Amino acid sequence: MSSVSARSRRAALRRSSVVAVGAAAAVLGGVCPPPSAQAADFYTPPAQVSPAASQPGTLVRSQPVPLMPPLPGTATRIMYMTSYQDKTPVAATGTVVEPFAGWRGPGPRPTVVVGPGTAGQGDQCAPSKLTGTPIAVDPGKSSLALNFVLPEMLILLNNGIRVAIPDYVGMGTPGVATYLNRAEGAYAMIDAARAALSLKNAPGNSPIAFSGYGEGGSAAAAAAEAVGDYAPDLDVRAAHAGAPMMDVTSTVNKVEGTHDAGTIGYVLNGLAVRYPAVRPILDRELNPAGKAMLAAVAGQCVADTGLAYGGQRSTAWTRTGESIGQLVARTPALQKALGDQQIGRGKPKVPVLLEAAPADDLVPFADVRRVYDAWRGKGVAVTLTTEGVPPLLSGTGLTHAAAKVPSLFPAASYLMSAFDG
Repeated sequence: MSSVSARSRRAALRRSSVVAVGAAAAVLGGVCPPPSAQAADFYTPPAQVSPAASQPGTLVRSQPVPLMPPLPGTATRIMYMTSYQDKTPVAATGTVVEPFAGWRGPGPRPTVVVGPGTAGQGDQCAPSKLTGTPIAVDPGKSSLALNFVLPEMLILLNNGIRVAIPDYVGMGTPGVATYLNRAEGAYAMIDAARAALSLKNAPGNSPIAFSGYGEGGSAAAAAAEAVGDYAPDLDVRAAHAGAPMMDVTSTVNKVEGTHDAGTIGYVLNGLAVRYPAVRPILDRELNPAGKAMLAAVAGQCVADTGLAYGGQRSTAWTRTGESIGQLVARTPALQKALGDQQIGRGKPKVPVLLEAAPADDLVPFADVRRVYDAWRGKGVAVTLTTEGVPPLLSGTGLTHAAAKVPSLFPAASYLMSAFDG
C-alpha cells in the first residue's frame, strides 16, 4: 500500500474516531431489558462434546443479535471452545461484529479481539448480552450492566475491521468468572479470534490483533505473551494493552478503600475455584461480613459492586482485622495463586503498545512500567505511552476512566499501521 493511501486512511480514522466517541455518547440514553429466556438457553453448553469438537476455537453455536444504531455492522452471538488455565476444554461465549464498511487495506479483512473492561461477576453482566447498547437493567436482580467497548467498536467497524468481543471464561456460561486470570483471559481472547474466523469463513491467514482497556488490557497483554505457544497458526500482528493490571496482588492493594474495593471479591472468588488450597484459607480467615461479600459480588455487575462496597476496606472482611493484602503477604498458597496471574514473565511474539496514566487511581502505573522494561530487555518491540490525565476525585475511578479517552485514536492507529504491514 502506498504511503499516500496509508495517510488518507489514517485521516479517515481520525474522522471516524470523532464520530465514534460522539455516537457512543449519543446512545447512552438507550437502556436494554434483560435477555430473554431463549437468549439465556444459548449460554448452556452441550452436555457432551466430542474430542474433535472441543478443540480450542471450535465454534459451538451462533445466533444473530440486533445491533443498535449507530454501530455500522451485523452482530452474531457465539459460543466457542477455549481452555481453563490447565488447558482443559471449556465453552465460552462472545460476540462477533462484521462491519458494513469494506476493508481497504492489503489482504483479507482483519479482526481485532477487544477485551472488555471489568464488567462484574454475575452472568447478567456478560458483554454479549449487551451487544450494541451501553446499559442493561435486570430488575429481578436489581442489577445494572455496562458496556465499555462501544467507542472501540465504532472506530474499528467504521474502518472495515471485524470485531470479536469475548465474555471470558464463566461469564454468562456456567461456573465462576475468573477475574484477572492470566491464562484464561489470554485463551479466551485467542480462541475468540479463531471462532470469529470460522464464523465468517475467513482465510486462515487473516490478520489479527488484540486490544483492551483495564481488565481487557490485561487480557490483551496476556494474549500477546501466550499466542506464540498457544496458537502459532494465527497471523497476529500486534496488541494494544491500555491500563492493564499486570500484578494482581499490587492491584488488590491499590483498590483498597476505592470505588472498586469490591473487585477484590471477584479476584478471591476466581482463585477459590481454580486453586484447591484457597477455599479453606478464605473459610478460615474471612469473617461473616467477608464471606457475605464474596457471595454477593459473585452475582453482581461492577456498578452494583461499586454501590454495595465502594469505599470499604478489606480489613472489615477478615477475622484478624488485616487487609487482604496483608493476608496474602503471610499466606504462601495465596501468594502462589496470585503470582500465577502476573504478566511480564513471558515474551510477546508481536509488537505491543502499552498505555497507562501515572495518576490512574485503580491501576498501578509502576507495574506497567516494570513489564515494559522486562519486555524491552527480552527484545520485544514494545512502546509505552503515558497519558497525562490529572487526578480526578481520587479513588472514584474517574481518573482511570478518563485516561481511556485519549488512548482511543492512538490505539486504533497503532493497530491499523500493523495491518498495513
